[in-house]
Amino acid sequence: MARALWAFRGFVLTSVQREFAARYQNSMLGMAWMVIHPLSMIVVYTVIFSQLMRSRLPGVDSTFGYSVYLCAGLLTWGLFAEVVTRAQTVFIDNANLLKKLSFPRLCLPLIVVLSAVLNFLVVFALFVVFLLLTGNFPGWVVLAFLPVLAIQLAFSVGLGMTLGVFNVFFRDVGQVATIVMQFWFWLTPIVYTKSVLPEGVQAGLAWNPMAVVIDAYQQIFVWHTLPAWRGLAWVSVLAVLLCLAGWRMFRRHAGAMVDEL
Repeated sequence: MARALWAFRGFVLTSVQREFAARYQNSMLGMAWMVIHPLSMIVVYTVIFSQLMRSRLPGVDSTFGYSVYLCAGLLTWGLFAEVVTRAQTVFIDNANLLKKLSFPRLCLPLIVVLSAVLNFLVVFALFVVFLLLTGNFPGWVVLAFLPVLAIQLAFSVGLGMTLGVFNVFFRDVGQVATIVMQFWFWLTPIVYTKSVLPEGVQAGLAWNPMAVVIDAYQQIFVWHTLPAWRGLAWVSVLAVLLCLAGWRMFRRHAGAMVDEL
């Protein structure tokens, strides 16, 4: 399968490029909107939460501390939500392609992941510039961002693939997943801090995989410390299990999916 994906790398890269260009194809400013949207979000959070509301984080003596906290959570949650949301409908959205052409079906989830990562990297680069300009860059600790990102992507892909296969046969899965994602966002300390929650609820957050991942990003970019690798260990195991489950389900039902579509 890896050799097959490599053989179709041109198809994958062309599809990613086409999706990237299609987002802003008919707009006057074109890809400049990729910069304008995240930049405006960062400005809004900086003005409203750091200046008007005078929000502060415990142990963080910085005017932009809460803005960094919000961006660290929102940007990475956006990547997770995009991968999972698009992966769960990728086979349905490309039904005509699956029925007419012969190519490795895993190309479709791969295109979703690469497109999402490309968009995320553009926004994340702006976030890094913001950290440098405000004096909040974490230094060498930022290198811990890479393994955390790898864990998040593995978890997102595994969950998205599993839901994507289920969604072909049971279309209610997509509807339920959309609702669950909304609750999941607010059950994860992104807009608020976990310190405002009761102790019992704080302990329960350790079983929320995205709460653990988001907390790791916040540790890096807000408190400039290494994340709790022990807490991330079980998320890594869960991510591997989900990837294996999604892969096995896909291999077993690939033919039936085309018939169902």
